[in-house]
Amino acid sequence: MQFEPVIGLEVHAQLKTKTKIFCSCSTEFGKPPNANTCPVCTGMPGVLPVLNRLAVSFAIKACLATHCRINRESRFDRKNYFYPDLPKGYQISQYAAPIAEHGFLEIETNMSGLKKIGITRIHMEEDAGKLIHDPARSKSMVDLNRTGVPLIEIVSDPDIRSAEEAGAYLRKLHNILKYIDVCDGNMEEGSFRCDANISLRPLGKKEFGTRTELKNLNSFKHIEKAITYEIERQAYVLSEGNSVIQETRLWDPSKNKTVSMRGKEEAHDYRYFPDPDLVPLILDETWIKAVEKEMPELPDAKLSRFVKQYALSDTDAGVLTSTLALADFFEKAAGPLKDKKQAANWVMTILLGMLNTKGIPITESPVTAEAVSKLLLLIENGKINANAAKTVFDLMVETLKDPERIVQEKGLEQVSDVSELESAVMTVINENPEETAAYRTGKTKLFSFFMGQVMKKTKGKADPKIVTPLLKTKLM
Repeated sequence: MQFEPVIGLEVHAQLKTKTKIFCSCSTEFGKPPNANTCPVCTGMPGVLPVLNRLAVSFAIKACLATHCRINRESRFDRKNYFYPDLPKGYQISQYAAPIAEHGFLEIETNMSGLKKIGITRIHMEEDAGKLIHDPARSKSMVDLNRTGVPLIEIVSDPDIRSAEEAGAYLRKLHNILKYIDVCDGNMEEGSFRCDANISLRPLGKKEFGTRTELKNLNSFKHIEKAITYEIERQAYVLSEGNSVIQETRLWDPSKNKTVSMRGKEEAHDYRYFPDPDLVPLILDETWIKAVEKEMPELPDAKLSRFVKQYALSDTDAGVLTSTLALADFFEKAAGPLKDKKQAANWVMTILLGMLNTKGIPITESPVTAEAVSKLLLLIENGKINANAAKTVFDLMVETLKDPERIVQEKGLEQVSDVSELESAVMTVINENPEETAAYRTGKTKLFSFFMGQVMKKTKGKADPKIVTPLLKTKLM
């Protein structure tokens, strides 16, 4: 029997506020354990939560960016469960009345092409703390610094049918949240993490199968591997005539398999009820419009503009808009240039190649966009050729010097004197009689050999635009 996967994703994204959602404690990551705490976020008796207005504005941004319908009234509820990293014994979340519903994202994959993935809801909530298990001790410790950090949970419709689609959806969502600057997207620090609900059903059937939940996945590679494994595991269970157990499972990257964690809770297990300490959240049109005015250009819109404005292919525009930092770098580098495509090619190949080799993000590039622009202007104005420019770029990375200064110091100015280049061309032809004879009998692929020899003679400084017609004339 053939089965169809049905996948829904729940993404928890930490909002980039400086203080927590219901108190004034810092959200800074990496502080000593329990340093960022107060009576409110540690659940002391008699304290009252006060909602962080900026967290709400950030949530509104996320709702707008994912085409959600924003509810003018939403409410906070108490989600009750006992766990050591939840000091109050409940989590303040939204259940019956979330901040937004009914949105979507469009993704594109090799298998499915362009596809719309629905978003069921976005709701606000507070994060829990973190348990630290030390194998050398018989006790577990709890760090409550993360308790109360503002989150939005983005719940997709069960529209995803493969690990590839799940990866595409998550990368798209991750990029959007970073573009609108509401989440830093740091998956290693847990700022962006995902739970995946997976079930299988016989191909052609509408009814959903029994689902399992994969918990706290925090890398795209692990998410795709875990979903792929779970699809195969469930297919094997069903093909053997057995039933899938509804449960929560964890991904073990060392063994490349999912393992059972606990039975899956349902909504009634959490005993949701309205939080009596928080009034309903009312969003008027003025507030929403004010946030809307702050919205930056989103990735899809930027990609379309790059294609039209810079005459780029969809693929190249996709690379250059893959992060906001890269898109901004390209536009600054291309700004003064006539040849925008040359800037695109340099950023995508030379610059990204250097960053990949060094293992650093573009925000830490030793060469600025302005410096790249200066270098490319030297090519455009005929002062250096492309080969010399690569040498200059490497020296810019190494020394952080201005490209014009490097050109002067290293004597890399392009040779454009026709008589000088003609002399170099004739020398190369006379020194290579066999290749010259072969070229004249029809072996025109040897032209690149002659170009290389002329470049060698001129120490890479010859202007190819002048050398090319000279060589063609002299080789006839």
